[in-house]
Amino acid sequence: MGFADILWLFFMISALQPILRQKMLEASRLRVLHRFERARKSRAIALVHRQETMSILGFPLMRYIDVNDSEEILRAIKLTDPDWPIDLIIHTPGGLVLAAGQIAHALKRHRAKVTVFVPHYAMSGGTLIALAADEIVMDPNAVLGPVDPQLGQSPAASVLTVLDRKKPEDIDDQTLILADVSRKAIAQVKRTVQDLLSERMSPEQAASLAEKLTTGTWTHDYGIMAEEAKSLGLPISTEMPQDVYDFMSLFPQPTRTRPAVEYVPAPYRTPQGRG
Repeated sequence: MGFADILWLFFMISALQPILRQKMLEASRLRVLHRFERARKSRAIALVHRQETMSILGFPLMRYIDVNDSEEILRAIKLTDPDWPIDLIIHTPGGLVLAAGQIAHALKRHRAKVTVFVPHYAMSGGTLIALAADEIVMDPNAVLGPVDPQLGQSPAASVLTVLDRKKPEDIDDQTLILADVSRKAIAQVKRTVQDLLSERMSPEQAASLAEKLTTGTWTHDYGIMAEEAKSLGLPISTEMPQDVYDFMSLFPQPTRTRPAVEYVPAPYRTPQGRG
């Protein structure tokens, strides 16, 4: 074998390595999901949007909830007997309201218990999906978020404040159009939230919480931790199964020249007899 052949073989192995590693990770995730399902006697579904290096060139990709996700999850729900519980693991910054709303309504219609697990964060559309659950299991440090609509880079609620601060003749047509769309978007998401909450709290409570979550009470990236979520009336538990953490550990971040976070990957516990 000549030098050129060795060089070609090296490039082939280098090209296939990321693909093989990804396939091995996918197989490991399925094993953990099967173990999780057997322990809980449920259908386990995962919606995880975490930055990963997916291509041969090594570019990191960040994904959001889209219609492909809703199609896959709706298919998984359809394949599940109506009396069989569903466990959904969510890790996402959010995404399309249309897709998140489809998933949420499908979960709400499922007859058996639906549990959503949030190991780290489920923001925006992820929170909208979580609102459909009979129980939301959060790590004590995990967060949900507001579901107020965003128009491009601008919160819909903030766009509407322009109407209160300026006279109509001083507002340009584009802003007026955005304000009209913002009003409709907030009303639509508010109605969706009320519908999702209607079976788990009184109409007055559902309307109040929908108002708080959709109208810009907080900034869009505000983190609602477990205790605050519970105080809002949501069915929160912090008893997170270890299998969920094991599953999330199989979504490694892209390899960097120097890692941003370093620690000894082992549990540290107080020795017996020491206070």
